Amino acid sequence: MLSRTKLRNKINGVIYKSLIKPICFRFDPEKVHNLFIRRGVFLASHETTKKIISSAYYYGDKSLEQDILGMKIKNPVGLAAGFDKNGELVNILGKIGFGFAEIGSVTDRRCAGNPGIRLSRLPEKKSLWVHLGLNNEGAMAIYERLKKSKRDIPIGVSIAKTNCIETADNKIGISDYCSSFKIFSKIADYIVLNISCPNAYGGEPFTNPELYDSLLSKVDKLQCEKPIFVKISPDLSKEVLNKIIEISGHHRVHGFICSNLTKKHNLGKGGLSGMAVKEKSDFLISYIYRKTFGKYIIIGTGGIFSAEDAYKKIRLGANLVQLITGMIYQGPNLISEINEGLVQLLRKDGYRSISEAVGSANYSDKNKN
Repeated sequence: MLSRTKLRNKINGVIYKSLIKPICFRFDPEKVHNLFIRRGVFLASHETTKKIISSAYYYGDKSLEQDILGMKIKNPVGLAAGFDKNGELVNILGKIGFGFAEIGSVTDRRCAGNPGIRLSRLPEKKSLWVHLGLNNEGAMAIYERLKKSKRDIPIGVSIAKTNCIETADNKIGISDYCSSFKIFSKIADYIVLNISCPNAYGGEPFTNPELYDSLLSKVDKLQCEKPIFVKISPDLSKEVLNKIIEISGHHRVHGFICSNLTKKHNLGKGGLSGMAVKEKSDFLISYIYRKTFGKYIIIGTGGIFSAEDAYKKIRLGANLVQLITGMIYQGPNLISEINEGLVQLLRKDGYRSISEAVGSANYSDKNKN
């Protein structure tokens, strides 16, 4: 017999997959995305609608709660950066069921993003093709919105350098990062240095170890007290990845987000999300966890479509996970489905809390060898 939550999720899933998704997938994905943002802003502006959303989607369990770097996180499933670029939905994301969320990526200057078609669905790959180019309203405008918010979950801010020719100069690029960093250092619950956006002018210069070290040296001088994460590319060589890990150890870095979009595809420009990056993300999580003996907080993102997908990332070493693409293909009910599924998987394996499962696959592998 289905539990009340399972029945609710099943009904929500059927409505989304048989009605909402077929209609939405007939239209331009960026226009649909913008429509959902507007609807979300409306729902977030009324206490009644927030309560309705919570009753329709929220799921909680004590075993999913964690205290990470001073942040009280009710469950390990978060919204990845790239969906709520301008921080417009922070008042409702907790009601939908997320345990935390990340806005942005935010740039110092307002940015229109790349021209032309810049978002496509790839259903056969369970992926999205993304070439948005860091479109956002700019750091100050987003700061003012976040300052007025009434969020009930930890909110991180992903920061990137403005997508323009000027910031291709590395000194200006570092200054651009630092300007945004200073703006959000007192209001964000954590800050992410996005050094791996595949869709911006000048590429990903700060994956170069020397430039990465220079960026972190400048950030250190800002004396931020909030946790700092670095979002890395899934396409890094082991040599560069090792250097980034080593350099991070000399600076105030608390963790890594594994990972951004992959550029390893045959579609030209842009990056791919979802299942196209799943294996790369899983590898990065396990590699960093093993190499650093669990020193860093790891947030796993890429290819999460089920509780099993999320649990695998957690057992490989992720303390938290994030998603966007899975929610687009399966609906917002996926958040509750994953969280309820995680509780069952924890109980099956004899764990009392999610934190006990973090990295456990690596210990199992070690015991087998």
